[in-house]
Amino acid sequence: MIVDGEPFLVLGGELHNSSASSLAYMQPIWDRLTALHINTVLAVVAWEQLEPEEGRFDFSLVDGLINEARRHGLRLILLWFGTWKNGMSSYAPGWVKRDGKRFPKVVVQGGEPVEILSTFGSETLAADARAFGRLMAHLRQVDGEQHTVLMVQVQNEVGVLGDSRDRSPAAEAAFIAPVPPELVEQLTLHKDELGSGLRGLWEAQGFPTGGSWEEMFGSGVETDELFMAWHYARYLDQVAAAGKAEYPLPLFANAWLSSLGDEPGGWASGGQKPGEWPSGGPLPQTLDIWMAAAPHLDFFAPDIYQPQFAEWCQQYTRRGNPLFIPEMRRNEDGARQLFYALGEHDAMCVSPFGIDSVEPAPDNPLVRSFRLLRQMAPEILNHQGDGSMIGFLLDEETPLITR
Repeated sequence: MIVDGEPFLVLGGELHNSSASSLAYMQPIWDRLTALHINTVLAVVAWEQLEPEEGRFDFSLVDGLINEARRHGLRLILLWFGTWKNGMSSYAPGWVKRDGKRFPKVVVQGGEPVEILSTFGSETLAADARAFGRLMAHLRQVDGEQHTVLMVQVQNEVGVLGDSRDRSPAAEAAFIAPVPPELVEQLTLHKDELGSGLRGLWEAQGFPTGGSWEEMFGSGVETDELFMAWHYARYLDQVAAAGKAEYPLPLFANAWLSSLGDEPGGWASGGQKPGEWPSGGPLPQTLDIWMAAAPHLDFFAPDIYQPQFAEWCQQYTRRGNPLFIPEMRRNEDGARQLFYALGEHDAMCVSPFGIDSVEPAPDNPLVRSFRLLRQMAPEILNHQGDGSMIGFLLDEETPLITR
């Protein structure tokens, strides 16, 4: 990554979701962040605060975050909590959430609408894209020369929770309609590069080049997830396009990951089937769909809380997707995993979540890791991408490595 003409390694930390909603609350936190030896803060910008009334925008919070980051020598990555956050629509403005006719919600099995705005709401998309475009235009105006804000995440961990797909009338009509020909074209073009899950579903049907979603990929929750992935990706792509038209910063989407194996899911982590994790997000089994549907997103990022850290990193380093980890554990395991991601996969960013909860004590494992990485950054950047670095994780199961 190049910032102001120089290579830049994002040694980041993501704030708790509500921390950046108050400049007063943040005031004592900034010095703590610099004491952690990070160089970049990932902070939420919520649609409900940016546009509390339709058409009335308030950028005071954004300006305050930028000013404080500059004052403390930090960069920012902003997280746009627009239509969705962790699958739900809790950060959308009240004027959106209250008008279910204009801004329709997802319907799950049983016919009940849930508190998730539907991807099939054209006015929802238009309103979100308009607000995001205004945000990006404002960033260009106040930060286009200083580049305090490095990039922006579009939404947060999208997907349907509580069911494998949206079952509203508009969604049902789209599900039985032919798979969009532009998706079929992209899958055919990249047939030999597809992930094993998607390719396996398509192959089981004989690699058809047309038909409904079930005709092309079979019947089941896996196909439901592919269907939702296309529609979430198209929605985010149009929001991203509106933003890039105003200010072409790098934009990305992140994912709540499924479980590997039989461990139970938790809040914002894991799950055994689509709907236990947000169905349709940019997970490994849907990543090819997202790449086809969302050309205005520059990469896709895993939020890794599961113990199989190395396996998840590997899943997100194919087809040219750079490894970027906006959320990971902030404990001692996370302090070790920073080095693995940077050394083994040339990660663009490592960023423990809830960084404002970390005590900046000199002997804190995370503080020690970031302090060392700040010193190592020039060498890491000098060797990124040339194959000369390795990363490794040692534990009781893997007490040594050979290479």
